Amino acid sequence: MGFHIESTEKKNIAMIRVEGEVDMFTSPSLRDTLVLYFKNKKVAAVVVDLAKVSFMDSSGIATLVEGLQWSRKKDRPFVLAGLGDTVYNALSLTKLDNVFTIHENADKAFAAVTREEMEED
Repeated sequence: MGFHIESTEKKNIAMIRVEGEVDMFTSPSLRDTLVLYFKNKKVAAVVVDLAKVSFMDSSGIATLVEGLQWSRKKDRPFVLAGLGDTVYNALSLTKLDNVFTIHENADKAFAAVTREEMEED
């Protein structure tokens, strides 16, 4: 399976869909995408859909942790969605499943951050 990132903005929320294996060779592309959205002041939240990720190594996890750190610095929600068993187990082993905001799928994640944004207004 190849690696692919597709990103869009909807209602000032970045939706990043990742497909394939996230490893030391592909995680820099994910990092670059995250940086792009965290530098964009118009983006109110970032949702990363990992439903089609078949594998994630420590460099992929480190990239997600970086995204979480940026989100805290910028005071913007950073949400993971659609974690398969492989990714969830990797986060669980490192106890990061309790650190990230995780939703069942991208639609639920989008609804949650949209609701958060409306409550802040």
